[in-house]
Amino acid sequence: MAQLSDLLTAETLCASALPTWQPHVLRLERLPSLPEKRCQFRSIDHVGSFFPVRADRACSELCLLRGGYCREMSAPLTVVTGGSRGIGGAVSRRLVSDGHDVVIGYRTDSATARAVASELSTDGRTVIAVRADTTDEQSVVDLFTAAARVGTVTGLVNNAGSARAVGALVDNDIETIRADLDVNLVGVLTCCKYAISAMAESGGSIVNISSAAATLGSPGMYVHYAAAKAAVDTLTVGLSKEVAAQNIRVNAVAPGIIETDFHRDRDRPRKMASSIPLGRPGVPDEIAGAVSWLLSEDARYATGTVVRVAGGM
Repeated sequence: MAQLSDLLTAETLCASALPTWQPHVLRLERLPSLPEKRCQFRSIDHVGSFFPVRADRACSELCLLRGGYCREMSAPLTVVTGGSRGIGGAVSRRLVSDGHDVVIGYRTDSATARAVASELSTDGRTVIAVRADTTDEQSVVDLFTAAARVGTVTGLVNNAGSARAVGALVDNDIETIRADLDVNLVGVLTCCKYAISAMAESGGSIVNISSAAATLGSPGMYVHYAAAKAAVDTLTVGLSKEVAAQNIRVNAVAPGIIETDFHRDRDRPRKMASSIPLGRPGVPDEIAGAVSWLLSEDARYATGTVVRVAGGM
């Protein structure tokens, strides 16, 4: 590897106006060849948008700069609720592949969550599994406390969901409906609340997993679930404006019919294929790609938006 002195020269600069930044400006002398998978990007808006790029591990203390100040960057740290199976599991895998450290929140299936965390804790990435009931405020506090032990939280994916009440509204009991609403809306609000606190100083990004049901209504299947997801869409728009000044972006992804074990009838995605314009149900990786984009620097000007990934529904 080339010597650092062959690549860059550094000049000391007083950074009293920007106390969170390293007091150095780097001037590029010759562009080194850096492994793409080691590059980490984050936007921090103080006076403008600065885009630091971290070099590979051999010189991890060095930041290459694109037109501004720089500071050493660590890997983004993202909390994924319901992050061990289905869409959540695909999101966790995609984020690790894209350079994130990940905290997997799970409610009941400890064995699967810990197996996924063990599988993904490779190639320098930190992945932990934490039991968390998003309907219990103290449990959410504990989730973010555990995440803080790993590092500074930069992302939240609100993926945990529930649809235990299935069928016509008149045929379902209110207790089960209320339990679904607690997960699908109150749990999302609770996680957002504590994510914002965790991101207050450094900024970050929240991605809520909504559903195409929010606009389709899901009659005869789960109208209460559709109503909760419509509320999540509204939350996404309003909260994005509320926290924009803190450099926190809030977006949502609205999946259509996806092949996961979320469906009580496991054959439902296949049965519904003819009603989908693209002629097939989606797969979790297609949702994970949208989530990863919204968390990335490529989406740094996107906030308050709902990205629909529903095959045309």
